[in-house]
Amino acid sequence: MRQDLNIDRNWTLFLDRDGVINHKIEGNYVKCWNEFDFIEGSLKAISNLSKIFNKIIVITNQRGIGKGLFSLEDLTLIHDKMLLEVKNNFGKIDKIYFCPDVSDSSEFRKPNIGMGINAKSDFPEINFKKSIMVGDSTSDMMFGYSLGMNCFLISDSLNKSYETFSSLYEFSEFLINKLKKN
Repeated sequence: MRQDLNIDRNWTLFLDRDGVINHKIEGNYVKCWNEFDFIEGSLKAISNLSKIFNKIIVITNQRGIGKGLFSLEDLTLIHDKMLLEVKNNFGKIDKIYFCPDVSDSSEFRKPNIGMGINAKSDFPEINFKKSIMVGDSTSDMMFGYSLGMNCFLISDSLNKSYETFSSLYEFSEFLINKLKKN
């Protein structure tokens, strides 16, 4: 991890959802709560990270809505239940931003920065230079880098282009240990 990250309570954490908080359904979408499956350790990680970061924001592409595979109401129910589980496990997520658009050219679809701009509008205290993006895809990394964030990849395989962790829990433990040393 970069030595210059002096993280304090003024920092903001941006998280992707699918592949970071919950398991992705390869070639498909999480369309209802019964298909939503927390990745082992992700609830504990969010609890740990809630003690470190001022704000935790989820940024997620949800193209399945635009394709008509599930509705806005379905997504709202998934997110309401996810937020309740996070709260019941002593974590917090301040807000969830999602893009239902199918087109990659949508200003709100990652890697484009529209959802980040909306977050900054809702929370003017966000400083992207004092923000971290954790995601599982190149588009997540491009989104974060475009806004000047520090970015970390969640992946099972080593990726020399990005600082990589196997899970959100591993990232949270690494960060906690790093902060203890400072």
